[in-house]
Amino acid sequence: MNPESKMMTHGYVPEWSEHAVKCPLYLTSTFTFDKAQDGKRFFELAYGKDEAKDGESMGLIYSRLNNPNLQILEERLALWEDADGAAVFESGMSAISTVMLAYLKPGDRILISNPVYGGTHHFTEHFLSSIGVEVNRFDAETDLEKLHDSIMADPNSGNIKMVYTETPANPTNAMIDLKQLGRIKASLMAKHDHAVIFAVDNTYMGPVWQKPMDFGADMSCYSATKYLSGHSDLIAGAVIGTAEAMVTVKTLRTFMGNMASPHTAWLLTRSLETLSIRLAKQTANAQVVVQFLMTHPAIEKVFFPGLESMGKKQNRLYKQQCTEPGAMISFDVKGGEKGAFTVLDNLQLIKLAVSLGSNESLAQHPYHMTHADMPDEEKEALGLTDAMVRLSVGIEDPEDIIQIYDRPWTIFKYICPAWKDLSACNHGKKC
Repeated sequence: MNPESKMMTHGYVPEWSEHAVKCPLYLTSTFTFDKAQDGKRFFELAYGKDEAKDGESMGLIYSRLNNPNLQILEERLALWEDADGAAVFESGMSAISTVMLAYLKPGDRILISNPVYGGTHHFTEHFLSSIGVEVNRFDAETDLEKLHDSIMADPNSGNIKMVYTETPANPTNAMIDLKQLGRIKASLMAKHDHAVIFAVDNTYMGPVWQKPMDFGADMSCYSATKYLSGHSDLIAGAVIGTAEAMVTVKTLRTFMGNMASPHTAWLLTRSLETLSIRLAKQTANAQVVVQFLMTHPAIEKVFFPGLESMGKKQNRLYKQQCTEPGAMISFDVKGGEKGAFTVLDNLQLIKLAVSLGSNESLAQHPYHMTHADMPDEEKEALGLTDAMVRLSVGIEDPEDIIQIYDRPWTIFKYICPAWKDLSACNHGKKC
């Protein structure tokens, strides 16, 4: 049975709750034990002191450790990538930081792609570095075969304990070769005989259009605020992965106390029922909008998976790793920052906001907003310029999205001889 079908019933039995069709919301902090021996055994499993036997599962203890809403959600999330398990957190950054802290200590190294979400960049660059973790970055143009060989020749490569990437990258949509990163991880483990974790931020793809564990990843990380939720009404994060990885991550989550609340879990369970159809609609809409942007004279460049303009390497990786391009579009507007701000200041249907993956279309300016903390020279080296607008396409009618985008430029066309260069216009006033 496909995940789309299992989202309706998996992990829940109506007889548990007065035959309710949908799982109710369990707003309780604490659960009773039938016997003291049960409590002993549940804590052994919760604290990782023992492994569950065949057919055994940890009973309910306390909502910091587990809750029916959280358990059902995590079981259903795992189905999307045919994974062993999942862990849900109070935010995407909570999920990402917990994963990194679970596996990295002072003296370790993390191999991480660039760009990544601005919060991830800040956490690695400022916090991990401050506690003695060495951060080694690479980008989409890096020859990963040569990087593999140089790492294998590095006498200190045994300190690399995590390989981390975000693909497609936020906000450039750059694709990173997951197979090659999986090879680097495997070679490190073979050479040094210790665990190396390979984690992928898969937020852009949902997890419908890309499954990183098929390419050797141990886990996929998500801002569940985005497509997994899709309604702009909650903050959450998620990790989907192998059984071993989930034990490690969940053990740290238990003591950090940063799991999602029952109410958040309940809302996310609702959202998973429509995840596939929402993403399909958003992706179809995005392809219509991309075609419009590609021919608009005020647009310098469009960044979207599968476009010829992304280059042969990028297209090879897209076809290798993804089934669809997703619904995230970035584009450079002629006129730099002024041109980009002119577009953003004239939005009507589309909201000027920094999130993504919601039912409504959202647009923002990565250079000065989500990625403001990155050094300017680093952003520009990666193609993240002040001319870039990032658009998260929603489920509206695509023709309405296009019309709204075209409206300010249509005005400029009639009142300004330099309308193709929005930097020459002063927000609708005659030049």
